[in-house]
Amino acid sequence: MYNEIENLNTERQNIATGTIAKTFIANVFSWMTLALTITGIVAYLFGTNEEYTSLIITPTGFTGLGYFAMFAPIGFVLIMSFAFNKLSSTALLGLFLAYSFVMGMSMSTIFLAYKAASIYMTFGITAGTFGFMAVLGYTTKTDLTKFGSIMIMGLWGIMLASIVNIFAGSSAMATLISIVGVLVFTGLTAYDVQKLKRIGSGVEYGTEASSKLAMMGALNLYLDFINLFIMLLRLFGDRRN
Repeated sequence: MYNEIENLNTERQNIATGTIAKTFIANVFSWMTLALTITGIVAYLFGTNEEYTSLIITPTGFTGLGYFAMFAPIGFVLIMSFAFNKLSSTALLGLFLAYSFVMGMSMSTIFLAYKAASIYMTFGITAGTFGFMAVLGYTTKTDLTKFGSIMIMGLWGIMLASIVNIFAGSSAMATLISIVGVLVFTGLTAYDVQKLKRIGSGVEYGTEASSKLAMMGALNLYLDFINLFIMLLRLFGDRRN
């Protein structure tokens, strides 16, 4: 009888933990979706409306706002990451939404480089790939920790190779970076979702800490999605003449 009661209590605890994890993951994806929506709308407005586009780039090059849009996202990510413990959930949310808006301005330039139909098709492919890997990461019983470590090493490799190629200007290297980038960010999606599932199982739902962790998790998945989209667009996007 005692064993049956203990097993029942364990089962109830597992169900409760699983429910909290699902709620946490749902919050993560809600924030990520909101951020992607803001980025998409802003990118479309600044990329297709000549009046807005001229605020970012002119025939002579980027404007001051354009340079801000290019480099400010890095600052946002650094602030959110290093000041995580000091920031309130409200401040973190404000930074995340501002970041997604500025990223939209930054990404608006893709409409100048690629045909709109190609952008939309690549976005659909990215969404499908991301969704599949997210489900895989959430449902798999395999521990992806070692796999994730390899992906992170690959990410550092991409960053270093990209810096080198700024000076080298090799189209072959750019293509190789994009191919590796697709593999890396596809893998990171599954790894990050599994990691967030574990985090969600250990947090107390409804607290300030859980809200902040959900937003940082959304930022990670947002970056996975955006980078996967960019790499696919570089590989398969139909460029304007």
